[in-house]
Amino acid sequence: MAQGPRASQVLGRVTLVTGKEEFLNERTVTAVRQAVRQHDADAEMAESLASALTAAGLEEMCAPSLFSATRCVVVRGLEELPDELYDPVLRQAAAPVEDIALVLMHGGGPRGSGLLAKLRKQPAVTEVKAAEVKYASGFVDFVRGEFAQLGARVAPEATEFLVQAVGHDLRSLAAAASQLTSDFPGEQVTLELVKRYFGGRAEAKSFAVADATMAGDADQALEELRWALDGGTPGVLVTSAFAQSVRGVARFLGAGRGLRDGDLARELGVPPWKVKTIRSQARSWDDAGISRALQEVARADADIKGAAHDASYTLERLVLTLVALRAR
Repeated sequence: MAQGPRASQVLGRVTLVTGKEEFLNERTVTAVRQAVRQHDADAEMAESLASALTAAGLEEMCAPSLFSATRCVVVRGLEELPDELYDPVLRQAAAPVEDIALVLMHGGGPRGSGLLAKLRKQPAVTEVKAAEVKYASGFVDFVRGEFAQLGARVAPEATEFLVQAVGHDLRSLAAAASQLTSDFPGEQVTLELVKRYFGGRAEAKSFAVADATMAGDADQALEELRWALDGGTPGVLVTSAFAQSVRGVARFLGAGRGLRDGDLARELGVPPWKVKTIRSQARSWDDAGISRALQEVARADADIKGAAHDASYTLERLVLTLVALRAR
């Protein structure tokens, strides 16, 4: 199981947290605070928004306290730091106080990039980058990393289904991985376990409808659709799943031939395991059919969001229409 930073790695140093992923940024802040508290249970915690910071306030926070020699200081939104405070911040980074852990958080974007460049040159600054997670494959990699940090063994198809079922919220994905690891210590997390816990999620139900339809199994698709709607799955989630599935096949048809699965997955914006499914589905589609399918999904989505009074009828019609287009 991965360990957080030690007190010696954060006290008397500056932790520069950069990136747009708020959850990952907060995880870093929590880890620094825990390291400080483990070193000194009575350590003080101080925090300020960069936009509200003053030179005097920064100096006060970064000076040893009368009540505790140890302190963790967090400055959020460094991109909003007033220009006149650049030099005071750089002075603190150049000569940090021995028992102070200073955390500077920058949420991404071009503002404050000059300050970041100067901070990165300071020997006492350690940067922790929270790269933005994109595409389904990125979220699968994130989940795989979560299980690895927890010391859990997980089947590849289990991580992929977990992303499909839970969605693209990092906090929820991390919580799901933690729950599965805690409930089944020492066991491999399998697809069956993930389905047992999360298979009823609305997103998973929606993709089950879309996958059955794209595979040409009208009976299975209609059964999955009725189960999804009866379980409270919103119609817009179903049309969203259809849109992703149809676009996946359309991109496959337009992709270059001879690409390896890994390259093709990046081209399609899907995890590698999904390429096999899309390739199988694409065998029964041509350019004209998939173009018409995109139009039908867009029409159904518009009906669900406004014009249609019966979402069930609209979605059943969409299933049968797409199966017919595929068969042709």
